[in-house]
Amino acid sequence: MRGWSLVDNLRAGSSALPLPGLEGITSVNRNALAAQYDSILAAHGAALARLTASFESLPEAREDLFQEILFAIWKALPAFRGECSEKTFAFRVAHNRCLTHVWRRGKSRETGAEIPEVRDPRKNPETLAIENSRRENLLAAIRALPVNYRQVITLALEDLTPAEIAAVLGLTENNIAVRLNRARQALRNILEARP
Repeated sequence: MRGWSLVDNLRAGSSALPLPGLEGITSVNRNALAAQYDSILAAHGAALARLTASFESLPEAREDLFQEILFAIWKALPAFRGECSEKTFAFRVAHNRCLTHVWRRGKSRETGAEIPEVRDPRKNPETLAIENSRRENLLAAIRALPVNYRQVITLALEDLTPAEIAAVLGLTENNIAVRLNRARQALRNILEARP
């Protein structure tokens, strides 16, 4: 996915548009923030895109949510103090944005809406069909989980440690372990109930 266009304006030297959240920051600091933003996006952009897929099934809405996340990271970057890793910082901002998105949207849309086809480069059509079906079932099952379980299971699937998940969600590691066990069991129950 493409990065936020405000950074492109910064690189082009455009001063026509003020950059939100960067009022009073020197151009040297802006360039450093742009470089830090680019490194976060390069390292974690794909994982953040997958995170949005667990909260939004429609491609257009997922793209909008992803852009909201990128903008929120850009605005929060000047306040980043380095007390946690950039990965934890990016996921914390992303999860807060996703929760806001879910709260605004409410339960108006069906959670099992159309799931996009996931392409696999392998040539065997039977293997492709099986793996796509499994991915779709898993993604639909994750979307069916309550938000507090969806949060922990999605972050665990992105290889975050329980300590990192606790930092992202602002909870204790013990609470994360309990939620993760309950989320796995709920996910198992949902998947077993499906044909």
